[in-house]
Amino acid sequence: MSELIVSVSGIRGIIGSGLSPSVALAFAQALGTYLKGRPVVLSRDSRPSGMMLRHAVIAGLTSCGCEIHDLGIVPTPTCGLAVRQLGAAGGIQITASHNPAPWNGLKLFGPDGAVLSPEQGKIVKQIFDTASFALVGHEKIGFVRENHQAEDAHRERVLQLVDVTRIRARGFRVLLDANGGAGGPLGKALMDSLQAEAVMHGGNPDGDFTHPPEPLEDNLTALLPLVSQYQVSAGFVLDPDSDRLAIIDETGRYIGEELTFALAALCRLKQKAGPIVINMSSSRISEDIAKKFAVVCHRSAVGEANVVAKMREVDAVLGGEGNGGVIDPRVGWVRDPFIGMGMVLQLLADTGKTLSQIIAELPHYAIVKDKYEVSPDRLPGLFAKLEQSWPDAKVNRLDGLRLDWADRWVHVRSSNTEPIVRVIAEAPQSADAKKLCAEVGAML
Repeated sequence: MSELIVSVSGIRGIIGSGLSPSVALAFAQALGTYLKGRPVVLSRDSRPSGMMLRHAVIAGLTSCGCEIHDLGIVPTPTCGLAVRQLGAAGGIQITASHNPAPWNGLKLFGPDGAVLSPEQGKIVKQIFDTASFALVGHEKIGFVRENHQAEDAHRERVLQLVDVTRIRARGFRVLLDANGGAGGPLGKALMDSLQAEAVMHGGNPDGDFTHPPEPLEDNLTALLPLVSQYQVSAGFVLDPDSDRLAIIDETGRYIGEELTFALAALCRLKQKAGPIVINMSSSRISEDIAKKFAVVCHRSAVGEANVVAKMREVDAVLGGEGNGGVIDPRVGWVRDPFIGMGMVLQLLADTGKTLSQIIAELPHYAIVKDKYEVSPDRLPGLFAKLEQSWPDAKVNRLDGLRLDWADRWVHVRSSNTEPIVRVIAEAPQSADAKKLCAEVGAML
């Protein structure tokens, strides 16, 4: 595949095929033009190609007169937090998130430290598409300032929001797998501050992925046995840019990314009752938790920007996605696994229970996620066919098509970040969820 994925949230492509330095230069010029040459935060994940793209992005931003605060290799949520703390007009994280090693991309932030809204992103994309850049003369060329304090500020903010004394008293031991991504140093520093001994795997941010970067169960088969072997309280797994968190319980059982937000919500709602927000593809377990605390669980379209927009609309205390994303507005408007890890340890410290015991007390659902390489052009016909096939289902067209029944649902949508169609289903039993996905897949 050689195409470049250009969306309202940035660009993503394969190095040497779809994504080149010239493309990164132009997209950075588009953002610099949109921001009118004001200060920008720049950071990247650990992929080796990030250094090449960094030079192109610096050239693009400075050619529009931007002062750049260069954070180096840091997690995506650290970039978002730094934008707010430094009073920058925006930010760029060079990352392809969970995509395989050949990929990379640019993720754009606004002055609030959140991913650009669809409306903002459309403007930047239009500037990019039309190459209508506002370049400055030699006397107004921007410059670069290095900033190596951003991760410390991020760690300190997380520590302010958890009961450090109580967590330290438990003397936890955890397995932390950063898989050569950007989150190893910050994750280790956070665990050290909480006096939780961290058994590190892939902690060096060198971009050397020892397993496929998306933290799914099938990709972690070699890691799961280590949790019980090292006798840790939990296993935490990060994706390359560290905005997703998958969790393994103390028995070595992968509990996945869907429960990451559920556990965070359980912790946060005990502190403060208020609305929470999840996307259309997230497990209904969070709805059950919200009911337990007598608060409303709202749903948004898939995508961090959509979740954040809904959170702001309803003044949510927490938001997130079923891909292991936890968004705590007290930290920032970006998926943040570090506050997620802090909340899980807080929950363990508060309850005195093991992770498996806490999970056993939660409602149980089976969720199945499939994807198909088919043209999105086929989706309108498929949606009509699905509605005809299941006339008894409740229809939701907010994001693709979601069909709901009393005890199960299926969601079909085109991916925002990959040229695929996603089919996600949830039911009390795995066989029923698999059946729903298979029936949709057969129609594709």
